[in-house]
Amino acid sequence: MTTIIIEDEKPAARLLQRKLEKINIQVGVMLHSVEEALDWFSKNEHPDLIFLDIQLSDGLSFEIFEKVEIKSAVIFTTAYDEYALRAFKLNSIDYLLKPIDEDDLKIAVAKFKSLLPKQETQPQSLGIDFEQIKKMLTNPFEKNYKKRFTVKIGQHLKVISIDEIECFFSENKGTYLHTFDNRNYLIECTLELLEQELDPADFFRISRKFIIPLKAIKEIVVYSNSRLKVILPSFKEEEVIVSREKVSDFKTWIG
Repeated sequence: MTTIIIEDEKPAARLLQRKLEKINIQVGVMLHSVEEALDWFSKNEHPDLIFLDIQLSDGLSFEIFEKVEIKSAVIFTTAYDEYALRAFKLNSIDYLLKPIDEDDLKIAVAKFKSLLPKQETQPQSLGIDFEQIKKMLTNPFEKNYKKRFTVKIGQHLKVISIDEIECFFSENKGTYLHTFDNRNYLIECTLELLEQELDPADFFRISRKFIIPLKAIKEIVVYSNSRLKVILPSFKEEEVIVSREKVSDFKTWIG
């Protein structure tokens, strides 16, 4: 049985490889991006089984299936929450929530083997509907997005509604929310995690440093190097810049 791993982070790929070796599954190749995977599939025979991370460094892994007809069974590895997983399980493949539990891994591999035809053929008959799975990922029909944050002020706790937030930003390895009344509050969260917890219709990560809500945009100005500058109502600590690689998606987001 030929097996490959497509995983964003190399350490995570190596860890999964070691877990698979414990159950006598040898991994032939490890890939880490959409571009790398597309190149590999164009030059090699497709494997029997792919362990596939959903979010890769250069996009969603579903982009691979939009450009190449993959003739392999797939077990997804994902950091998505239990609601998404419950939806995914409507399909006849498995999804492993990171960090991957070894017992869950054994069950997933056993399920794959049970679905294999007895003859030596590629398992394309498993009926994987990648387009439907992609819709489930991008459709927040069961997603409960963050509505409020609790921050600590001395010995007191303050609840801040999502409607009070002008932006989120990172500084000196900390993450802060800035409110419309021009106050900053340290929160125990990363911008990466916030991207998953905030409604993408209302919030957009414009750079590695900032996430802003649509309602807070006061003005947008053309900036140097094909970038954009966003003027917010009260945040004046530094310039809020849309990074060049985000400009196209940002323009689509604002409509």
